[in-house]
Amino acid sequence: MTSRRSLLKASAGIALAAPAVHLRAQQTVTLKFHTFMAPQSAVWLTMHKAWMDKVEKDSGGRIKFEGYPAMQLGGTPVQLYDQARDGVVDIVWTLPGNTAGRFPRIEAFELPFMMNNSEATSKALWEYVQTVATDEFKDTHVLALHVHGPGMFHTVDRQVKTVNDLKGLKVRGPTRQVTKMLASVGATPVGMPLPAIPDALSKGTINGCAIPWEVVPSVRVHELTKFHSEFPANAPALYTTTFVMTMNKARYESLPPDLKKVIDDNSGMATSAWLGKTQQGNDPAGRKAAADRGNTIYQITPADAAEFVKRSSLVDDEWAADMNKRGFDGQKLLNTAKALIAKHGA
Repeated sequence: MTSRRSLLKASAGIALAAPAVHLRAQQTVTLKFHTFMAPQSAVWLTMHKAWMDKVEKDSGGRIKFEGYPAMQLGGTPVQLYDQARDGVVDIVWTLPGNTAGRFPRIEAFELPFMMNNSEATSKALWEYVQTVATDEFKDTHVLALHVHGPGMFHTVDRQVKTVNDLKGLKVRGPTRQVTKMLASVGATPVGMPLPAIPDALSKGTINGCAIPWEVVPSVRVHELTKFHSEFPANAPALYTTTFVMTMNKARYESLPPDLKKVIDDNSGMATSAWLGKTQQGNDPAGRKAAADRGNTIYQITPADAAEFVKRSSLVDDEWAADMNKRGFDGQKLLNTAKALIAKHGA
């Protein structure tokens, strides 16, 4: 009788536990995604929302997102990485370069004339961080790393054709290395986050900015400037900027294994490459917005581009020396970045 009673109790326990196990296996999670990009921007619409939609679909609807563009959850663009680190939000997309010098090794990709294909360079950036900068973002769980398409000049009342045309111009740069490059070619660099550009152009705080075509419409640069200066398309770009999409570590670790796998399957080199390719793929629409307004678009000649390369070459040396002071082998990091960009671009 005792053994029969024990068996019944055990069976009842299993029956009661089964729904709980099933519920745990089927739990739904909601993740908060925060960024500084505007809700009408191509980055938000074609990259961030598209990525969130895919993750939701791949999870069978068990991962849901609350998306917050334009810093809607508060704070400034500079604080985004720490918001993910501290669990204020779950996932952020941001510029590491917003916090000058905090993520020094990935600055190799922001040095002058390093890339001309953002898909290949994004693959290179992912591999670079996985091999020679594994602890660069150790406080968070990195999902993707990528770069944008070719950066160029957009100016209010002076066409930039040569390095001499930059003399006396206050030009916004996005990161520490880009502002150094601007100074090396004769401009007066002004560092500021992307959302600050329209107000700065309107007030004359800056005479121009260095950004890729794709972001032009979202910050109304085609309305606030008249001149645009591209570099030859078959040569390395003036510059690019690195981006990181990263997640709070504890939040990632708290996911059940199957949902972790969904996140993993939408992370890494392939996702980095897709983000880079998509962002550069939005360049033609930004260029068209400027052309449709009748703005002047000029392509800098190969000879004049060579002078830009020559004038900015010391920025590489200064960066390598700075890395040496920080305890890294600066020349090795630079050579590794160049080799990986060449490898993935081949």
